[in-house]
Amino acid sequence: MRRFEALRAPIVSLLAMMLICGVIYTAFVTGVGQAAFHSKANGSLITVTLKDGTTRTYGSELIAQDFTAPGYLIGRPSDVSNLGPNSAAQAELVQARVDWWHAFDPTNTAPIPEDLVTASGSGVDPYISPAGAEYQVARIAAARGMTPDAVRLEIAKYTKHRFLGFIGEPGVNVLLVNLALDGLM
Repeated sequence: MRRFEALRAPIVSLLAMMLICGVIYTAFVTGVGQAAFHSKANGSLITVTLKDGTTRTYGSELIAQDFTAPGYLIGRPSDVSNLGPNSAAQAELVQARVDWWHAFDPTNTAPIPEDLVTASGSGVDPYISPAGAEYQVARIAAARGMTPDAVRLEIAKYTKHRFLGFIGEPGVNVLLVNLALDGLM
């Protein structure tokens, strides 16, 4: 009996904390997230209503999609590695990506922006730099039969600027631009 009495307080404390932290707190945070930030809490999914009235989800605004067709804006390489910037393996990987771009778009002789040949820290960055987007304008315009200025206009619509004009870097959301180029945005 005394042994049970000694364990009663820790067991009650454990059960109380499991209820508070595991159930009540989780339900509260989920409820606030759903009420105040519904789209973000559900992954910032991009859902488009099609001409026939049906809806289709194309992906998340926050996670990169893989595009490799000539008529699309192509994002950063999706790769996560522990290679340092001075690593020979990293240099080989970057050179292989440079070679891929030259083979993919042989008429483009402009310098390839760094973000198109290096992966982001997460490996799923949905943004590329404005320079990375500009590098691809002529190819996209030619593949789609558009003017380069029409492609630039779509890119400009989905370019995120620096917060407060000085915090962060500008970025172009690859998925949103490609959906707009397809007439879905």
